[in-house]
Amino acid sequence: MTKGEKRERSDILYETILTLKDLDECKKFFTDLCTVAELRAMEQRFEVAILLSNGMIYNDILERTGASSATISRVNRSLNYGADGYTTVLPRVKEKLKSDGKL
Repeated sequence: MTKGEKRERSDILYETILTLKDLDECKKFFTDLCTVAELRAMEQRFEVAILLSNGMIYNDILERTGASSATISRVNRSLNYGADGYTTVLPRVKEKLKSDGKL
């Protein structure tokens, strides 16, 4: 398989995710796509990203989430030097959480 074919296959997945219409569809799709452990790991990493972006320190995040220091460090590296995925979505998520009274 060429790099172009691999990229096309991953693009199909991302394009598919963009077709999901609501939270229920999203949960069902990811439940079918991922194992429970994979989902929990992604959920934990995203929670860590939110907490880091709010200025919480490693020890407090570790205590609150149970994430390892390696996971927290990896998320922090992505926040600071990644592809800007977190920096794109975090303001939107924080706004939604605030309007829902969850933050």
